Amino acid sequence: MAKGYQGNKERMEDISSFGKIIGKRAGFKCEWCEGKDDLRVWDYKPGTPPDMETLALLCQQCRSWADGRKVSPNELRSIRNALWSNVPAVAEGAASVLVQCKEPWAREAIEESFIDEDIKAEILR
Repeated sequence: MAKGYQGNKERMEDISSFGKIIGKRAGFKCEWCEGKDDLRVWDYKPGTPPDMETLALLCQQCRSWADGRKVSPNELRSIRNALWSNVPAVAEGAASVLVQCKEPWAREAIEESFIDEDIKAEILR
């Protein structure tokens, strides 16, 4: 148990070390919706070592969507522009949330995005 706790603590410290750099990259606003409330670094790929490609700065609302909170399709329109980010955590993370709403506009936006074709195919399956 201690190893799990210690491993998680070290991971959180690693993620925290990216905070200022990611904040600057994001212009100190949510990388999905551009909100400015309760911003925190979000870990897109918790099973891999954290880096600039796997972390995004998200507001509380977008983090809750990323964590699976149900949301109306109209609310999700605010994150559509994130699909064109060159940061995988931002674009792929937003696509993973958008695809769950099952709306044609969301699927079309994902298909038109610059996300890697293999990843896009996996998200859209």
